[in-house]
Amino acid sequence: MQLLRSLIPFGLALESLVAASPIASHDKRSFVERDGTNFTVFEHAATGAKLEFVKNSGICETTPGVNQYSGYLLYIDQPIGVGFSYGTDSVSSTVTAAPYVWKLIQAFYAQFPQYENRDFGIFTESYGGHYGPEFAEYFEQQNAAVASGSVTGENIKLVALGVNNGWFDATLQEKAYIDYSYSNSYKPLISASQHTSYLNTYQTKCLPALQSCASSGTNSACTNADKTCYNSIEGPLSQSGDFDVYDIRSPSNDPNPPETYVTYLQSSAVVQAIGARSTYQECPNAPYQKFSATGDNPRSFLPQLSDVVRKGVQTVVWAGDADWICNWIGNQAAAEAVSYDGQAAFQSAALTPLNVAGVQAGTFKAVGKLSFARIFGAGHEVPFYQPAAALQVFRQTMMQQPLSST
Repeated sequence: MQLLRSLIPFGLALESLVAASPIASHDKRSFVERDGTNFTVFEHAATGAKLEFVKNSGICETTPGVNQYSGYLLYIDQPIGVGFSYGTDSVSSTVTAAPYVWKLIQAFYAQFPQYENRDFGIFTESYGGHYGPEFAEYFEQQNAAVASGSVTGENIKLVALGVNNGWFDATLQEKAYIDYSYSNSYKPLISASQHTSYLNTYQTKCLPALQSCASSGTNSACTNADKTCYNSIEGPLSQSGDFDVYDIRSPSNDPNPPETYVTYLQSSAVVQAIGARSTYQECPNAPYQKFSATGDNPRSFLPQLSDVVRKGVQTVVWAGDADWICNWIGNQAAAEAVSYDGQAAFQSAALTPLNVAGVQAGTFKAVGKLSFARIFGAGHEVPFYQPAAALQVFRQTMMQQPLSST
């Protein structure tokens, strides 16, 4: 899966910029005016993180057509170089990104202690199949360390993890490219004989490379697995027809979801209002190249996902069924591979209709703390295509409930 996604919404909203600063003995607060925008500056002593934020920017609160349904959202652009983020860091993998995000949340709580005791959820998509499980597991590990006194910090009350159309495990999901390309309900891309041929290629080329990555864990083995599987499976299949890899129903030049938000975020009025200090970039190459060099893409994050579910975090894996690149077949396989006390029951459970206000929006199953849903008629960014279903999934998961029909 060759795209490194940048945005991770956490279940808490603040315009913020983060950079490293020397660790001081006490938190510091100051104010600065820059290019006509007034910033509050907060330097967190415990982690060395620095926040510069704008109060009451008026952007989110007054945008026409935007309905704010619930809670607070904290959007984090990471690793550095994506979104509005800027600066230098040593992040070159999912694992090395997690401590930076934890430090940000610690600094956020120190500056805004009124949010410390709120339920906290991580919701992400696409490469978030890596980010979500790893960050959630790291947060839980740090919570345990804080409780034992070995780490200084605030408990993050993590109650929910949601990943839609995620990239969790290449061993399962490279094969799912083949199966989805053959059997999806919208636009089959390959014939039965081609399906058999690709499965043979998977067994003889892609799978051995992935197994070498998993067994050795070296950057060279994992970068080789990434290249081998892309060149033999993902790349050729993505060129097997004129289609949008994020919505197989549409041609490759699909204008949806529209990119107008990028123009909006890059406008001078928005940049000044939120105090951004760099130009917004959706998926720049530099961070991707750093992750690619460590072979981050084919590394499995199913162990972390399993650990999060076992720790009692309400978890949902869900997918729009028109997405090709992180398709629902691979996401279901990943969910069924989660190791927890309900795994056998979850694997054997059939998908049943998922209704939203009495109208079927997809299918789902749920056992204990794990739910899976296939959302009909939705591409990669499910909320764009099926907002009511997306809101229902979000609400139920944040309320620590398994998915259910309404």
